[in-house]
Amino acid sequence: MGGVLRSARGWRHQARSRKLGRSTYCPRYKARYAPRVLQGRRRRVSRRRSGPAPSYPGVKLIAREQGLDLAPVPVTAAGPDLDALDRLCRARPVRAVYTMPTVHNPLGWVLDRGSRDRLVAMARARDFVIVEDGTYAFLDAAPPPPLHTLAPERTCYVAGLSKNVATGLRFGFAVVPDRHVRAVTASLRAAAWGVPGIVTALATGWIADGTVARLERDRRRDAAARQALARAALAGLDVTAHPASYLVWLGLEPYQRPDRVAALLAGQGILVSTGDAFAAGPYRPHALRLALGSPPLDELGPALRRLRTAIETIPP
Repeated sequence: MGGVLRSARGWRHQARSRKLGRSTYCPRYKARYAPRVLQGRRRRVSRRRSGPAPSYPGVKLIAREQGLDLAPVPVTAAGPDLDALDRLCRARPVRAVYTMPTVHNPLGWVLDRGSRDRLVAMARARDFVIVEDGTYAFLDAAPPPPLHTLAPERTCYVAGLSKNVATGLRFGFAVVPDRHVRAVTASLRAAAWGVPGIVTALATGWIADGTVARLERDRRRDAAARQALARAALAGLDVTAHPASYLVWLGLEPYQRPDRVAALLAGQGILVSTGDAFAAGPYRPHALRLALGSPPLDELGPALRRLRTAIETIPP
């Protein structure tokens, strides 16, 4: 029981650092199991979930596995189109909304406070649950309050330590309303059984002693430096990104097929993701997602300039 109590203190410390409210904390083995937190909340009236398009690819995989109807919500420059979401809710019942309101993957936007308040009001009026993915929230130094603090009774907050601490640290947590704890726990055990004790001890110790907070500050500085290099190398192109994110969403010209561009770049040793991996609906974004975190900092600028040259030399 001592290990369980130490873990609980770790969850609460991490939650306080992210300004989360009082709820039940469930350790998770991998943050990518975030969409599973609502598998146990079944309703016969609807199995539809809604998520912004483009969105995290793992949502599509879980929805397909569980036989859920994933309805994409159009996005604007500032976040999901809440008017479109409201129309969707009026057209048919929506069971849950998955969202990444702080440093969205792959678009990088941060939902403002007014939009957060409106989304919460909509959730209460339409009686749907919000799944808030906070995986990249640490990259914004002063974000608006998490949705969970605005609607703790219907928001499941999920995050992990693989992005802010170390890629190999496959460890995460969920902050969920009490009424969902049993279903969430059963679902997570079915998916990953449990968290190895040594991983739990390391993670909760680093959370409690401030190591995670220090590493997050270092990550923000590093990401900002990489974004500065990207903005300089890709100036004038269709770039969408958060100023302190490790991701860039790069729009292509109509004649530039993303799969062919990705293959061309791979031949030069530059690996990118095509937009269709992030499509939550039938529309395939005509774009590439660039990950800035892997190359050494002194190699990133030259690699991005090579990428730009390769794209601009593709004939119409």
